[in-house]
Amino acid sequence: MTRRRWTLITLLVALPALALSAQRFNRVSPGEHPNPNAKYDGRFVFIRVKFEPLGGLRDLKWDHDYPVAETHFLKILEEVSSMHPQIAETSILGFGDPELFKFPVAYVSEPGFWTMSPAELTGVRAYVQKGGFIIFDDFSTRHWINFEEKWRTAFPNLTLVKLDVSHPMFDSFYHIKTLDMTHPYFGLKSEFWGAYEDNDPKKRLVMVANYNNDIGDYMEWSDQGLLPVPLTNEAYKLAVNYVVYALTH
Repeated sequence: MTRRRWTLITLLVALPALALSAQRFNRVSPGEHPNPNAKYDGRFVFIRVKFEPLGGLRDLKWDHDYPVAETHFLKILEEVSSMHPQIAETSILGFGDPELFKFPVAYVSEPGFWTMSPAELTGVRAYVQKGGFIIFDDFSTRHWINFEEKWRTAFPNLTLVKLDVSHPMFDSFYHIKTLDMTHPYFGLKSEFWGAYEDNDPKKRLVMVANYNNDIGDYMEWSDQGLLPVPLTNEAYKLAVNYVVYALTH
């Protein structure tokens, strides 16, 4: 095979991923003009946490994949469970907002750029203490440094531990057999981290962190055929399991 032909094939394979990445990083940040928050009626609502991004980097924000990822996920949750979540509306709240305490699960995108005001620091501590569960998603490589620093600032006594597939969370609804996933853009091997209440593995997990992963993107683009279907399916399974685990522990 000639070098020119080989280069052409390589480019054709790479173009979908490049196009997807370009769409993501060139689009207008949807969080600047969010949809109205859902009115509380006791049903499950997808809560996305907003924060001022580290260094004011507006292109690296908490609103990536909003609102398509949560809309797709809630439709799946409605279909596979008897939960009857809010589908038409989701909410965006900060950790310093008292309204957050009405909702048991909070999703944080881009924790590699996570910051907290004094009120948000107090709020996230109280949220976890009162039983809230946090999903951290969409960060990779050196983004871990800021995430870990902010977690230790908020919870200096809660140790981050690497999770494996034997944890009950991965069997809370779907029986997930493997955690062999990769980041949708960079091909990095995903890792799953958590922290236990009182650092006791017999007690509840208070958060999960999808490191070197981005289940939000897998869910957002699941109807476009741009990402591998098996990994998209696994992203949905993980999200469903996280919610079911959080609501039952």
